[in-house]
Amino acid sequence: MTLVAATLSAVAQNQVDQQGRRQGHWVRIDNNGAKIFEGDFIDGLETGVFNYYYPDGTLRIRNTYTVDGRECDHEAYDEQGRLLAKGHYNQRNRHGRWLFYATDGALIKEATYNMGIKEGPHIVYTHSGDTAEVTWWENNHRHGRWWRRIGDRGYITANYVHGNLEGRLVQYDDNGLLVEEGHYVDGLRHGAYNRYEQGHLAVKERWTHGMMNDRQVLLVAPDSQYVSIHDMLCLAALGKGKVAVYLKDGSRLTALEPSDIVYNRLGNELLTLANRKSRIMVCRQCVQGVGKDNEGRDILLLEPQPDLVIFPDEDGIKMARSRHYDDHPLLQPDED
Repeated sequence: MTLVAATLSAVAQNQVDQQGRRQGHWVRIDNNGAKIFEGDFIDGLETGVFNYYYPDGTLRIRNTYTVDGRECDHEAYDEQGRLLAKGHYNQRNRHGRWLFYATDGALIKEATYNMGIKEGPHIVYTHSGDTAEVTWWENNHRHGRWWRRIGDRGYITANYVHGNLEGRLVQYDDNGLLVEEGHYVDGLRHGAYNRYEQGHLAVKERWTHGMMNDRQVLLVAPDSQYVSIHDMLCLAALGKGKVAVYLKDGSRLTALEPSDIVYNRLGNELLTLANRKSRIMVCRQCVQGVGKDNEGRDILLLEPQPDLVIFPDEDGIKMARSRHYDDHPLLQPDED
């Protein structure tokens, strides 16, 4: 009986004029008797404070409208009553400065809009209040300087033009040492792109409109040098912080660093692990397939063939058999 009375009372408030426009105080209730929203209309337009609710009656949204109902100040809350966001709407478009909050009340983001379109600075904050990222926008595209914190004091920064990276990108670590630097044109890497380890140049790349032409990696040896991945045939971890590097010209180098460090510089465009446990990498383009040794064990066939027997693991065998299997004579089944 109480629910029916409440429903009838709410309906009695929800008046429309002869032109079908909402007038006066309105309360909308769902089929379960829970209040959906409550507020006042003048000639069909919202005015004053409008409240929207969760099914349990907790405030979800509070909009405070101007007299003409076309603009309002907006506040959004979670089901525990904590403020999540606040800003301004103009004709139902986000307009001006908006603030967004974590559940503990910390400001986590502020953004600027112009009639629903991202314009100006967008700033992301850490929970401690430090700036985590700054992006400038124009017409819904990143446009201008971009900066993002990495770690405590490290950062990466670049420039956007109409949504695409343009010009120099640079990254520094917490100690102010260079991590990487390179250039972009129309959002694509173009020209030199370098990576550093502890501030020392470790990888030198050359790009043309997003296509990598070459990657030269540092091999720390008695005579340290940069070697192109295009010249590498295979690599094998030797233990005790050493890696044997076999080159396509038949020569061999020994890098005096752990395999994880060396392999991290190589990338995965040309080289892949043929045996994960033994830490053996091979040039994918040089793989001819899988053969057998004198004891009937699977061995990897490369061209050119290094002075090294490679026993591939299961993934290495799958990789090898996916290349040139049908047309390689050594891979055809024996006939009795």
